[in-house]
Amino acid sequence: MKLRLAARLVLSLLLPLSCCIVEAAEPIDLTYPFDDKTIYWPTSKGFEWKLVQHGITPGGYFYSSADYAANEHGGTHLDAPVHFRQDGLSVDRIPVAKLMGPVVVVDVSAACAQNPDHLVSAADLMAWEKQHGRIPDGAIVLIRTGWGKYWPDKKRYLGTDKPGDVAGLHFPGISRDAAEFLAKQRKVNGDGIDTASIDYGQSKDFMAHRILAAAGIYNLENVANMERLPATGATLIALPMKTRGGTGAPVRIVAMLP
Repeated sequence: MKLRLAARLVLSLLLPLSCCIVEAAEPIDLTYPFDDKTIYWPTSKGFEWKLVQHGITPGGYFYSSADYAANEHGGTHLDAPVHFRQDGLSVDRIPVAKLMGPVVVVDVSAACAQNPDHLVSAADLMAWEKQHGRIPDGAIVLIRTGWGKYWPDKKRYLGTDKPGDVAGLHFPGISRDAAEFLAKQRKVNGDGIDTASIDYGQSKDFMAHRILAAAGIYNLENVANMERLPATGATLIALPMKTRGGTGAPVRIVAMLP
């Protein structure tokens, strides 16, 4: 009886506090909707959605259902390490605890505005740390290039709107030395960018993908609304579709502001 009363007392004290925490948080959706405008890699099929049933059934109630199909790597999505590492974790094997954590936003949009092929360097990351402090362990590092302003204009976002035209891709990405800095000198859970790939459009060796995958780090690509995030202080939650063996998956990304 005493334990039950004590539990009720603790609960009565925690409930008002939990309400305050929820009310204080302002969630920001960092995900683009999936539809016929969703941007995919030039060699991939786009998102397909077909309404199969929609209306009043013979039983007199409303019912609606649709089919969909998509490549794993289009729209706002997560790259699992197995995407570029043979023995890397697939989507379903990434620990849930690593899909959430403190988020830091490194803004390189000014440099990217001058050069669509800009590569984010380790020096950019260290300059961010000089201003904001060391990237915390378990963080998710987002690179803001400013490319989100072009979504869903495929030609401006990718540099080309021609199917199969990988040679015409032009957008910023993460350099080899920046990827090595995150993989070897910091203990991050994930990284992300507001372009179609963490490797820049003209990449032929996808070295950033390879380095980060080798370290077991996942990538978030085509991240939306990054301009609404502060440089530090927010918490990110990125939950992908749990596809068994998946190399990637659509992901719903939400940031909670302090």
